[in-house]
Amino acid sequence: MNHFGEAPLPRSDSQDPTSVATAGPGELTVTNATLEDWYQVAEWANGEGWNVGNGDVACFHPTDPAGFFIGRIGTRPVSAVSIVNYSDQYAFLGHYLVHPGFRGRGFGFATWQVAFPHAGARTVGLDGMPAQQANYQKSGFAPAHDTIRYAGRPERSGTVAAGTVAVTEEHLDAVAAYDRGCFPADRRAFVSRWLTAAGRIAYARLSDGRIAGYGVIRPAGDGYRIGPLFADTPADAEALFDSLTAHIGPDSEVSLDVPEPLKTASALVTARGLAAQFHTVRMYTGPAPETRAERVFAGTTLELG
Repeated sequence: MNHFGEAPLPRSDSQDPTSVATAGPGELTVTNATLEDWYQVAEWANGEGWNVGNGDVACFHPTDPAGFFIGRIGTRPVSAVSIVNYSDQYAFLGHYLVHPGFRGRGFGFATWQVAFPHAGARTVGLDGMPAQQANYQKSGFAPAHDTIRYAGRPERSGTVAAGTVAVTEEHLDAVAAYDRGCFPADRRAFVSRWLTAAGRIAYARLSDGRIAGYGVIRPAGDGYRIGPLFADTPADAEALFDSLTAHIGPDSEVSLDVPEPLKTASALVTARGLAAQFHTVRMYTGPAPETRAERVFAGTTLELG
């Protein structure tokens, strides 16, 4: 997700993943970020209210270690952006951040310029704040749809719905295959990490022995996050939502990110007592990738798509 007031630069022809750019006082050095660097970036994100899920960083970074970039003044990290290549055709941009004490000096621009060539000729997606939409359009992004963050204390059944099962290792291949229909690329390794990271609960919906949906709930700094929530039908999504929230306390806050075009998804979460908090704009550099959008009741994460 991209919250800050740093307008992106046009694409650069440079393919060097390490660059020195002069952007205001001092020199900004942009390099690939380590996993430890990215824990610092997550702290910045939480300072802006992103509510990053516990364990998300360890799931994010191995997806494409060369796609995480950090800018420094001397040894101090001041800016970041990720552009994760999922396949030869698709990449996702997120974590466009500048430390509050260093904004307005071009450091975000310079970091973007070094990082963006990592995507090559791939279609790139992002979830941006509406205030930045015009800036992203200048860099070749076109809006596809809004995504609405819903949050609140859900009405809970307190029980696991019939026809849903806890995801185990034996389900991973089938779940990853289902995921591929809902996401623009095969992300089997990411899905495996996402489902099995500490503290996460994952359920699959079964229909005649096949996967008809799956969902994951994970603890975050503020309550719990659900994502993804993919399902064949609204009834399947409802069963998964109820199964996931059966494991949390009655006073726990839950949030999830719902694609605005799927009205049945919005109806489900509002019926469970959640309310809209804010919205982002999904944008792409090319045509929107083809997926089973009618199955996407909640996205996985605004940071990595």
